[in-house]
Amino acid sequence: MRVAVITDIHANLPALQACLAEIDRLGVDAVYCGGDLVGYGPHPDEVCALIQERDIPTIYGNYDYAIGRDLDDCGCAYTTQADRDLGQRSVEWTLANTSAASKAFMAALPFDLRFDLAGHPVHLVHGSPRKVNEYLFEDKPASLYERLAAAEEAEVLAFGHTHKPWVADFGGVRFVNCGSVGKPKDGDPRAGFALLEDTPAGVDARMVRVAYDAEAVAREVAAAGLPVEFAERLVAAA
Repeated sequence: MRVAVITDIHANLPALQACLAEIDRLGVDAVYCGGDLVGYGPHPDEVCALIQERDIPTIYGNYDYAIGRDLDDCGCAYTTQADRDLGQRSVEWTLANTSAASKAFMAALPFDLRFDLAGHPVHLVHGSPRKVNEYLFEDKPASLYERLAAAEEAEVLAFGHTHKPWVADFGGVRFVNCGSVGKPKDGDPRAGFALLEDTPAGVDARMVRVAYDAEAVAREVAAAGLPVEFAERLVAAA
């Protein structure tokens, strides 16, 4: 059995379409979405519509939680005032350019999902099991992950939010950061998703990267009136 987990689409419709096309080609058994459908990108309604059209089980990300409730704080952690100001422009643009129907869809999404992968329980969250906007970076202390593993009932914890994919085992739990479909930050501008597969040794997890026209989307970002910095970072995957 194989399951695809997409997350952090961030209103990038071509990246989502490319990932779904590859998922269809691979013939996976199910697709789940870890949230952050909107923010930073130019296609919030189109992304929400496609997720609904495909009937993909989805949880909310911190961005979805805010936009779905017309909040002006996305719950993002910015390291500089300049990034904070840019982020606020993204929130304002997304609030103004997302339909009431898409906001209602996001407002109704759950915090987490649990599903079974051929007898292996999987827990899907956006940031962490504790908070939707907690960043689980690969270089955090192992003690943090040991504590999370001790509280986790599933064999696999799948998540996103950092836009940087990684896989590691702690305390008998496989941690899978599923990267980002529409806004990677690991230096690879291609769209990406996680593929979970049942094997005799347990659940294998790997990232699948998919090429799409990131430069064309970057031009759309700029043309939409979003900060040009978002367009530049999309191509650089920074």
